[in-house]
Amino acid sequence: MFDIHIQKIEKSDNENNGTFLQTPFWCNFKARHGWSYNRFIADVTLPEDLKKPQSNKIQKKYELSVLNRNFCKNLLSIAYVPLMPQLLYQESAEEQTIEFANFLNELSLELKKYLPSNTIAIRFDPDVVFDSIEERDDFNLGIKTVALADRLKLKKNAVDIQPPDSTQIDLTLSEDEILSKMHQKWRYNIRLSEKKGVVIKRYTGNSVNLSEKLDRFYTLTKETNARDGNSSHAKGYYFDLISSSAKENNLDNDIIPKTTEKPLISLFIAEHEGEEIASIMTLFSRDEAIYLYGASSNNKRNLMPNHLLQWTAIKAAKEYGSKIYDFYGMPPEGKDENHPMHGLYMFKANFGGRIIHRPGSWDVPLKFIYRPYKTAERLRAFWFKKVVKKLKGR
Repeated sequence: MFDIHIQKIEKSDNENNGTFLQTPFWCNFKARHGWSYNRFIADVTLPEDLKKPQSNKIQKKYELSVLNRNFCKNLLSIAYVPLMPQLLYQESAEEQTIEFANFLNELSLELKKYLPSNTIAIRFDPDVVFDSIEERDDFNLGIKTVALADRLKLKKNAVDIQPPDSTQIDLTLSEDEILSKMHQKWRYNIRLSEKKGVVIKRYTGNSVNLSEKLDRFYTLTKETNARDGNSSHAKGYYFDLISSSAKENNLDNDIIPKTTEKPLISLFIAEHEGEEIASIMTLFSRDEAIYLYGASSNNKRNLMPNHLLQWTAIKAAKEYGSKIYDFYGMPPEGKDENHPMHGLYMFKANFGGRIIHRPGSWDVPLKFIYRPYKTAERLRAFWFKKVVKKLKGR
């Protein structure tokens, strides 16, 4: 159906644009933590029958990074394409399920030529956005139907890698407009936190006291995990992330720049009367600001430090020039008061952003062993998300 030409590249034009997951900065970071990667240009010619009246173009060009992770003592690996590809043309996603399903399948066959021979599957998190869960579910059902009808090796993975549901604040609005879209209780909580003397301080990888502040962030992370039953990365992971951002941007000591050539990682810490009570880590790029990680103490939660932390980061991202502030993950149906993650949903949703839904992870199997691997992956997710949390009383 498509004419696809793949070319491996060494240098990218997207150093600080598009999704952060596709930037060389993020790929280099992941390469230091168990992954390898390659970057490609994919030139795609659409069939004539896909040519739309609104556009004379039947050519598409994608730049994409493909991450690889080995397992089973390096005997097997899986390839991962985060938040790519995008839709083939501007019409609604529902109108191009046939084309998109075939495109994922054919793109995989071309990428396979450049991947390690032990790769068992290529996993995509397509950058396709919906405003409702129903639209997303219809799209995924359409892809499944096409895959079955056309006998495509395309499988919906039960475990999504990137959070498919999130909420995003439009940073092109003024601060007053952003505030006006928030729930009035959230505006009150921000003012309350300031009035009670909570102060937000910001650190980057060039801060002279970074090690001390990152120690506190990690302590708060462990406290949060104990409370919520979650897990986190090792401390060195966070240190490498923030310090490499400063190094690659050539930042001077204790100077926080207004803009950078590569993504900027920052650590925001909320203090009250000398006690550091909450913290978040963010990534700013030209197109998006991402709330990556957060942690808070069990003490002084009534001072609403998390509301002020987010508002401070939102203002900083706007000043940086990012177009959106992405809370990066939320339960899709947490509006229901009986939902176990209702509190997290309301915290993020009440900042007034646009709630979005993506398709989640789709796999193109390359080897027979993919099937037992997928089963093992599903069982592992069930064990940690359901059984372990229940055993811990959560």
